[in-house]
Amino acid sequence: MAAMTSTWTVSPEPSDSPAALALWRAYYTEVSDRWFQVHEGRDTPADELEREVVASNDHAVLTPPSGVLLLGRHGGEPAGTAGVRLLHDDGAAPEEPGEPAAELKRVFVREEARGTGGGPVLLAAAEDAARALGAATMLLDTRDDLAEAWSLYERSGYERTAPHNHSAYAERWYRKRLWA
Repeated sequence: MAAMTSTWTVSPEPSDSPAALALWRAYYTEVSDRWFQVHEGRDTPADELEREVVASNDHAVLTPPSGVLLLGRHGGEPAGTAGVRLLHDDGAAPEEPGEPAAELKRVFVREEARGTGGGPVLLAAAEDAARALGAATMLLDTRDDLAEAWSLYERSGYERTAPHNHSAYAERWYRKRLWA
C-alpha cells in the first residue's frame, strides 16, 4: 500500500509511533494557534495546548481493522500525515444511507515541506486506504481558517455538503464518492 512520487513516500504507520506522535503535536499546535490567533489574537497557552494535545489524540480510531494512519516522508524524513477511519452507525454518508463511508482526519504537511506536492500525495493515499477498507464515500470536516486544506479538497473533487457531524470546530463539510 506504499505510494511514491518524486521525493514523497507514504505508508501506514502505527498511530502511536514516535514519528506519528511528533507530527500530531505539530499539527495540533498549528491548528490550535491559528484558532487562538483568529479569536483571541495570541497563540495557545502552553498549559492548555499540552492538555488538549493529550486529550484529543484519538489513536484508536486510526488503527486496523477499521482505520489507518498514513505517514508521508519527504526526502526520507517524516513530513506529513493523513488518517482514515470507517464510519459506522454514527456517520454513514447522508446522501446514500447504508453506503459504507470513511472519514478523513489529520491531513497535515509540515511547513518546511509545503509546496512540494505532499498534500495531494497524502490525500490520494488516504482515498486508496479508504477504498481498501471498503468505503464508497469519504467525508471530512474542516474550519474556515484552514484555507490550504479546503482548497486542496475542492481541487481534488470534494464537494461541500450539509453538516454530517456536530464537531465544535467544524465550519465546512465535504464528501467525495470514491468509486466512479
